[in-house]
Amino acid sequence: MRLKLEISPDLAALMQAEIAAGEKAVTTAMREAGAGLKSAWSGQITGAGLGTRLGNSIRLATYPKGGESLNAAALVWSNAPVIVGAHDMGPLIRSRNGFWLAIPTPAAGKSTRGGRITPVEWERRTGLRLRFIYRRRGPSLLVAEGRLNSKGRAVASRSKTGRGVVTAPIFLLVPQVKLRKRLDLARDAERAIDGVPGRIVAGWVESRF
Repeated sequence: MRLKLEISPDLAALMQAEIAAGEKAVTTAMREAGAGLKSAWSGQITGAGLGTRLGNSIRLATYPKGGESLNAAALVWSNAPVIVGAHDMGPLIRSRNGFWLAIPTPAAGKSTRGGRITPVEWERRTGLRLRFIYRRRGPSLLVAEGRLNSKGRAVASRSKTGRGVVTAPIFLLVPQVKLRKRLDLARDAERAIDGVPGRIVAGWVESRF
């Protein structure tokens, strides 16, 4: 007597199909979660008034680069981590040398290298000397004697009579500044993470029909 055992349907094929469905569901879920988090962070940054350029610094990478995997992952980060992190944490900023933070006024203008101008650069650019004025109440000042041009910037005066010369505050001096917290990136990250299991289950079930 010869016995032959056949299992129908093919269990190996069923398992392979189930694994493939799982790989697709996990990979899709991670890609969607990553894209959603990238969009949320960018929107939060621009919505806080920090500009589209900083909002566009958010990047997304998904793994694997090609194909599908049960170990799929998504990475979201910023190309400007120091700036974004500062607005996310709201840190206390102090001078590196332990003295003053020099905050330029509109009369100082902008740095030729972009960003805020420093007292050293301002003196070199204008040829004027800054003078320190201590104030017990409110920030101390760095001022200069010159004239204000049509843009409100302090420049050297060419007048021989001193006409139009003013003492203009160029920098405000403060010992420290508390940066206001304007972002909550962890909130959006937690929402993205919490939504991943539901995305996986929904995708896995959908693949069966």
